[in-house]
Amino acid sequence: MARIGFIGLGNMGAPMARNLVQAGHAVAVFDLSHAAMEAVPGATPAESAAAAARQTEFIFTMLPAGPQVRELLVGTGGVAAAAPADAVLVDCSTIDVATARAMSAESGRAFLDAPVSGGVMGAEAGTLTFMVGGDAAAFAAVEPLLRAMGRAAIHCGAAGAGQAAKACNNMMLAATMLVTCEAFVLAEKLGLSHQALFDVASQSSGQSWSLTTYCPVPGPVPGSPANRGYAPGFSASLMLKDLGLAVGAAREAGLELAVGEQALEVYRRFVEEGGGGVDFSGVVRMLNRSAA
Repeated sequence: MARIGFIGLGNMGAPMARNLVQAGHAVAVFDLSHAAMEAVPGATPAESAAAAARQTEFIFTMLPAGPQVRELLVGTGGVAAAAPADAVLVDCSTIDVATARAMSAESGRAFLDAPVSGGVMGAEAGTLTFMVGGDAAAFAAVEPLLRAMGRAAIHCGAAGAGQAAKACNNMMLAATMLVTCEAFVLAEKLGLSHQALFDVASQSSGQSWSLTTYCPVPGPVPGSPANRGYAPGFSASLMLKDLGLAVGAAREAGLELAVGEQALEVYRRFVEEGGGGVDFSGVVRMLNRSAA
C-alpha cells in the first residue's frame, strides 16, 4: 500500500483517484471543490494542497495548465516544499514542455511529467495511457500506481518528454479526426451512407482510432460521443489547448507545421462558434454546416 496525495479532482482527476483507492492505496485528496473531494469515497480529504502532500510517498497533480502547476508546486506554500524529501511528484496535467522541464529543475524533488491519453472514459475505466518524462528510477517506482489507473505507462525519456509525446500524439489525433469528419461529410454528398463508409474504411487503409473507436457520426460505434449528443469525452476546448501547445512547441523549435496549424485554426473556429464544451468529434457538425 502506497501513501498518495492527489490534487485536482476534475473530470479526469476524480476517477483516477478513485481507481487508486480501489487498488488499496491510502489516498489524501485536495480540490478547491469540497463536493469533488466527497466524490472520491475512501480517500481522506485534506485542508490544503500542502496538507495532502505531507507524509506521502507520491503526489499526483491534475490541473488545467502550466501556470497552475507552477504555482501549486513551487509557489508560496507550495506542494514541493511540503512533500517529504524522497517523495515523487507526478504531474498528469497537459502543459507546455518548458514548464515541465522547469518543474523538474526547480521542485527539489523527483518529478515526472506524466500526461494521459484516453479521456474521461479511459479515466473511469482505468484504461489510460501515460506518457512519462523524467528520471528512470522514479518512473520505475511509480509505474505500479500508473498501471492501477491505466493500461499502459511508457517512459519516453528525460524531463519534458512526456509532454512532448502528448503534444505530438494529440496533434495527430486532431488532424485524423478532422479528415475523418470530412470523409463522412463527403460521403453524404455522394449518397453513401455512414454505415457503408464505416464498414469499408474500418477494414481498409482508412482505418484509424478516430474512426473505429470514436466515430464522429451517430450509429456505427455505439460508445462514441456522437451517440450521446457529442457530450465529452474530450472537449473541443481541451483539443484547442493541446493543439496550441503542439504548435507553440514547434514554433519554438523553428518548425512549421502546415497540417497541425491548419487543424488549430479549424478547432479555434469551432470553439469561437460555441463548440468549446462539445466533444472534439462534434466538429463534424460545423463541417456539415459549411458544406451546406
